[in-house]
Amino acid sequence: MAAVPEPRRFMTKVARMYYTHGIRQVEIASSLGISQARVSRLLQAAEQAKIVRTIVVIPEGLHAEIEEDLQKRYGLSQAHVVEALDPNDEAGINRDLGEAAALILSAMQLSGKTIGFTSWSRSLRSLVSTLEPSKKRSTATRIVEMLGDVGPPQLQHDSTRSTQRFADLIGGTPLFIRAPGVLSSAEMREAMISYDVHTREAIAALDELDVALVGIGTCNIDAPLEPGGNFFTVEQFEMAKSLGAVGQINLRFIDAEGIPIVSELDSLVIGVTLAQLPAKGGRFAVAGGRSKYEAVRAALRGNWIDTLVTDMETAERLLRE
Repeated sequence: MAAVPEPRRFMTKVARMYYTHGIRQVEIASSLGISQARVSRLLQAAEQAKIVRTIVVIPEGLHAEIEEDLQKRYGLSQAHVVEALDPNDEAGINRDLGEAAALILSAMQLSGKTIGFTSWSRSLRSLVSTLEPSKKRSTATRIVEMLGDVGPPQLQHDSTRSTQRFADLIGGTPLFIRAPGVLSSAEMREAMISYDVHTREAIAALDELDVALVGIGTCNIDAPLEPGGNFFTVEQFEMAKSLGAVGQINLRFIDAEGIPIVSELDSLVIGVTLAQLPAKGGRFAVAGGRSKYEAVRAALRGNWIDTLVTDMETAERLLRE
């Protein structure tokens, strides 16, 4: 079943927080990253839609209780669970998650913020393709790529277009990293950053992130990514796995408990470090599917995510363990 369109998702979530759990409107606004006025409007809309009567009626296709269980289990600010049409179709899952995440992101206050964006993520590119133009626009808003170029030229082109479109939709300024995501040596990395003023500007902005749309990946090479060149080789991925890596966040490897795997590979990456991710409340992940389960679980255990958009099968598995 496809994700239920907004605003019913937020109407339901806000109604449960307010009426069922007794959370004040100002606290709801802070937790969800929206204005108190928006909370009030959502509560009024929930009454008009008959979601709020004497109890909160959860519309078909939403999973408020599972989402709340995920939030409690993993200390999340928000969890959003989407019914995937086909659990075996990971491309379809990425598309479904991205579409749902676009509706969630559109309710957040992003104007004037510095937003890190993982442009090579399929689910995040799906998010951008679905996102509606923001009514609140500010030239102070910055969209910063969090990793250099990876993959073949067509993927690089698609990633660049996605970053530009994201910035256009919310009225911000894009900051690109037009350099390989992975270099052959630390010296080559430093030379590449020193050579290009625009890359240096983007790298500096990563220290000022308010929101980070992170990419969660496996320790394997999935098409259209290719080994070597601007990406890790098969041997480098095997080395990371030998050190205990089960997944990676923007090519920063973590073990099953979410603890960073420190190795020479870190010095080869042009992109955000785990230490540069924003403080609690600004780490947004859109990830699911069977192949990414271990990586998603590790990211949750390491508290690298505040908001998670995932599929039902992944959510249920996360709660069983």
